[in-house]
Amino acid sequence: MELLTEPQISEELATVPAWTRDGTAISTVTERKDFRDALLYLGAVAYLAESANHHPDVAISWNKVTLTLSTHSAGGLTANDFALARQISALS
Repeated sequence: MELLTEPQISEELATVPAWTRDGTAISTVTERKDFRDALLYLGAVAYLAESANHHPDVAISWNKVTLTLSTHSAGGLTANDFALARQISALS
């Protein structure tokens, strides 16, 4: 998988407004109703991630789920990161 160029990253970021860039990764924080809802949401994210064979880093704090995507094997952002980000964004 090839790393995206800076112009490509800018274009892709426009397709996922809830996500922000942090160096070689993109991340989003989703606030859910409560802890149970956060876990259910995370289960749906896990399903998408497994289907894509591309897995986000996850942090959960009661009702807030932070997801971070980067293609570690490529050393930065690839099309896979943004494809999964779009799928995850459709869950909300």
